Amino acid sequence: MRYAPAVSAIAQAAGRPPSALGVPDGPGPEETLLLREFARTRDQRLKEHLVERFLPLARSLASRYRGGGEPMEDLVQIASVGLLNAITRFDPERGFSFATFAVPTILGELRRHFRDRGWAVHVDRGLKERHARVEGAIGELSRRLGRSPSVAEISARVGLSEEDVLEALDAANAHHALSIDAGAPEADEEERPPIVESLGDPEPGYEAIEYGQAIAPVLAELSRRDRRIVHLRFVEDRTQTEIAAQVGVSQMQVSRILRATLERLRERVRESERV
Repeated sequence: MRYAPAVSAIAQAAGRPPSALGVPDGPGPEETLLLREFARTRDQRLKEHLVERFLPLARSLASRYRGGGEPMEDLVQIASVGLLNAITRFDPERGFSFATFAVPTILGELRRHFRDRGWAVHVDRGLKERHARVEGAIGELSRRLGRSPSVAEISARVGLSEEDVLEALDAANAHHALSIDAGAPEADEEERPPIVESLGDPEPGYEAIEYGQAIAPVLAELSRRDRRIVHLRFVEDRTQTEIAAQVGVSQMQVSRILRATLERLRERVRESERV
């Protein structure tokens, strides 16, 4: 075992056999002694041993979040990061137990994961924090009242408006996103067509309507002759020579009118897209 020599050295210095220090084949845990030695030496073998010894604690805390949609294996890995941080930062000289320090450190790591990366859809950080406050209040009020609390009761407990409480509750839906290739959840298990099949195709006519509304004011400002030239060119698809003959102007004038009109129309469309 990689850490056995280090544990043996500590045991000899303490006048105890290695089994008394919590090596797996021994019955008596002596984590405090190991933690003190790690704080003094920063021996990585001891750190690995301490992680193994306290891993059940991390696993137990990770299981509290099992209903959050994350695989248990991932939760244990996140809790293990918190455990590593706790072992690294723990100071035995302060006089409190390791568990007192480790539990909030591990839970903090789990909460940060769900706050920052456990959302399938981007949610504002302030809303995430309100969601956490509301969820905590629901648990507390449910235990105290013996029933699910009302929105008004939650609002009074967390000091938020009822509208903010409802928004925070609705934010829970952002934890999970359903693929459009997945079957519709309300359909039968065996006859569950992909959601994408129920979605409509983009309607190209909508874009034409938007552009039409954008350029309508420009067209209204044109003279009767210029509107006729635009109509002949883009609706009846006449050539500039044909338009010139029909309107009674030169082909060069037709070209100049069309160019100036198109530039005004483009500018109007660009303005509408910036809004």
